[in-house]
Amino acid sequence: MTRRALPFVIMALISLFALFSPATDAPLPFPGFDKVVHCALFAALAWTARRAGFSIVQVAVGLAVYAVASEFLQGVLPINRDADAWDALTDLAGVAIGLWFTGRARR
Repeated sequence: MTRRALPFVIMALISLFALFSPATDAPLPFPGFDKVVHCALFAALAWTARRAGFSIVQVAVGLAVYAVASEFLQGVLPINRDADAWDALTDLAGVAIGLWFTGRARR
């Protein structure tokens, strides 16, 4: 594994933990906090994937599939989570933000 790919691998592992850990009843710091987490997580995934050398198309398509699949799985796995279309849309917004920042950084 190259040094450039390591941040992406770490972010992918963090995302698996964040998205598929059983839900708790702990209160959120503020309303909409989960959306901030989703957006930031997918922005970081997009950023690190591009820095690892994946193409824009690979990142956009791969993370779009991951966003939808993760929400579907949250709804069917016994982890006390619900599938939420708004979370998937927030994930996609995060991907767009991550790709935008990566493009800006390369200029």
